[in-house]
Amino acid sequence: MNNTTKYTIPAMLQESVSKFADKISLVYAGESKYTYQELGEDVKRVAALLKKHGVQPGDKVAILSPNMPNWGIAFFSISWIGATAVPILPDFHSNEIESIIEHSETKTLFVSESLYSSLNENTINKLGKIILVDCFALIPKGTPKEKLKSFETELPETAELLPAEVNEEDLASIIYTSGTTGNSKGVMLTHKNLMWTSEKSYTLQDISETDRFLSVLPLSHTFENTLGFLFPVRFGASVHYLRKPPVASVLLPALKKVQPTIMLVVPLIIEKVFKAKINPKFQKSKAMRTLYSIPAIRKVLHRVAARKLYQTFGGQLRFFGIGGAKLDGTVERFLYEGKFPYAIGYGLTETSPLLAGAVGKNRKLGSTGIAMDGVQLRLGDVDPATGEGEIQAKGNNVMEGYYKAPEITKEVFTEDGWFKTGDKGKFDKNNFLYIKGRIKTMIVGASGENIYPEEIESVINKMRFVLESLVIEKKGKLVAMVHLNADEVEQHFKNLRADAQQYFSDKYDDVLEEIHNKVNAEVNKFSRLQRVVLQPSPFEKTPTQKIKRFLYA
Repeated sequence: MNNTTKYTIPAMLQESVSKFADKISLVYAGESKYTYQELGEDVKRVAALLKKHGVQPGDKVAILSPNMPNWGIAFFSISWIGATAVPILPDFHSNEIESIIEHSETKTLFVSESLYSSLNENTINKLGKIILVDCFALIPKGTPKEKLKSFETELPETAELLPAEVNEEDLASIIYTSGTTGNSKGVMLTHKNLMWTSEKSYTLQDISETDRFLSVLPLSHTFENTLGFLFPVRFGASVHYLRKPPVASVLLPALKKVQPTIMLVVPLIIEKVFKAKINPKFQKSKAMRTLYSIPAIRKVLHRVAARKLYQTFGGQLRFFGIGGAKLDGTVERFLYEGKFPYAIGYGLTETSPLLAGAVGKNRKLGSTGIAMDGVQLRLGDVDPATGEGEIQAKGNNVMEGYYKAPEITKEVFTEDGWFKTGDKGKFDKNNFLYIKGRIKTMIVGASGENIYPEEIESVINKMRFVLESLVIEKKGKLVAMVHLNADEVEQHFKNLRADAQQYFSDKYDDVLEEIHNKVNAEVNKFSRLQRVVLQPSPFEKTPTQKIKRFLYA
């Protein structure tokens, strides 16, 4: 492992361009051989374009684009001139985009052709310059979307532009969260926050210029931005992007082309694969279900299925990082027993993001691992009966605060300077961390019991036909909202009686009753459900695929 002497993004990029000049850097999956030398040259060219149009050190420059090589070039060029990047999630509504542009005081925006229509008139009027990130051309205000394809690059052929004087404590990025409880806030991350996390991630998983990352999560989210972008560039690995959203028809050919050694995903991705493709094979007959219930045989079946899954992902994976939300216990057991090369991480946008992780032999089922090297973790307000408390953190990865929100910033730090994560957790005797749930979502039972909806949802989500669920409190009663796989329900019952629509309605009632009874047989008495209701459409989610709970409370 090599060490940068200065924790800034321009210093890191200069070092990587020098050391890995002829290695592949940021590319579309299997399409080109774009080197680190070319990356360094293009960053300076785009930085020169920004300077030409009046961008100064400290200015805010936003990026609204799906993942692409030019996203990374834009990000590095912003840092190169000492400005602050404001990545905006592609899924944000036009009103949210307008709010972020206004709140962050952004005057220059990189936008993709595909997301240009997300800008409403008010947003466009608030901006000084809009640059088409696809080709780095200035877009005059009032340009209709259909004319964007005719634009050509405005980049100079060469630009020998030295980086601005940037300090470790300077603001590198403001990332606006889209949390499960609403209230988007601008998280201020410094150069030191981001580069320190990139550096320390090596202690969790070593990487080199021979590694190939396949990027499927949004670069505007800290998880992918730090660990799937800055981390690989720091150590000379190549990063491969998809031209379209990662549905199976796009992802499978890319996996075959790239044969990634490293991928980062949120739990929902691997949980969907398990539920749709793997678990049905273990449940297809009574005989198979009986065999699967025997631990020794189950492990063999998991090993066989995991080998096939490994080949589906290209057959070269060394590290399959799962983070952004809690992984379902049944799915983790499959990965663990199947010896799939997965890793678990825990963190928040506010911590750049990684706080704890578990890789290889250091994994324990249900745990997010131990604190990262250089990160301190402790529990606050510990319940002596359970050993659970609020997870608090200290380290060079912890944010400066929330942009233009000093009072909210003050609320999330203790008097002695520890960041309060808002998550309940506990440690075992070996300092492995176990996450119980969000404090804000915890429900207090009739006799004062702490009820974590996430734990009940984990039980529900294992049930047949269930795609996802949400447990809420309504008038003092626990209610589960479940979104079912309608195709599976109807396929299961279609041959029994095909002539009555009411029959299907009754069958949905039967499924809900089955879920109600089975869940209540598995959970604590105080966590039992009073009702299970049907959620007709998928729940609205954050970029890391966590349900926006505040919309359903």
